[in-house]
Amino acid sequence: MSRLYGLYAVTPEVARAPVPLAEQVAQAIAGGARLIQYRNKTCAPAERLRMARSLLAVCRAAGVPLIINDDLALAARVGADGVHLGRDDPDPREARKRLGPGAIIGVSCYDRLQRARQAQAIGADYAAFGRFFPSATKPRAVRVTPELLRRARGQLGIPLVAIGGITPENAHLPIAAGADLVAAVDGVFGRSDIRAAAAAFAALFHHRACDP
Repeated sequence: MSRLYGLYAVTPEVARAPVPLAEQVAQAIAGGARLIQYRNKTCAPAERLRMARSLLAVCRAAGVPLIINDDLALAARVGADGVHLGRDDPDPREARKRLGPGAIIGVSCYDRLQRARQAQAIGADYAAFGRFFPSATKPRAVRVTPELLRRARGQLGIPLVAIGGITPENAHLPIAAGADLVAAVDGVFGRSDIRAAAAAFAALFHHRACDP
């Protein structure tokens, strides 16, 4: 089974009080998260650095990769396992040069298969599509359907990530369409029991792996 498979837990901008974000991430990992992304676009650089280092320690202890969202410099500075790149970020070739051959380089592809094909051609390790459902994190993001994943599955050789409003209750739809990972913010960290929410996601992948 590929390392890039299962629940991809993405941190919220503001951690739910009073539980520290590092502890919430540990709960998500305990529930079965296979990949963690640190995403924060609002706090001061010093706080982002401190939190990235804190989360990296949690992830290292659990053997789970930490990906930094949209900040190649921060990923390089803390020695994260990879970076997730949007449309305005450096391309995968620059990220690979900065982070090394073993880094995980992900690219947001929105609803654009051509962008995903290009990303794969220049070294991306996964392509993320979405949003699939209404999303509080990105309410204006373009809406896509599981059919896009089915088409991507036939054209791409890298793992596919589904993102956008995904919960344990609806994740079976993109998974059935070919998603190797589902990325979730509120679907994990917005739940009262983070570990149980992560476990519910993980169970969906276990069931698919066991299907004949």
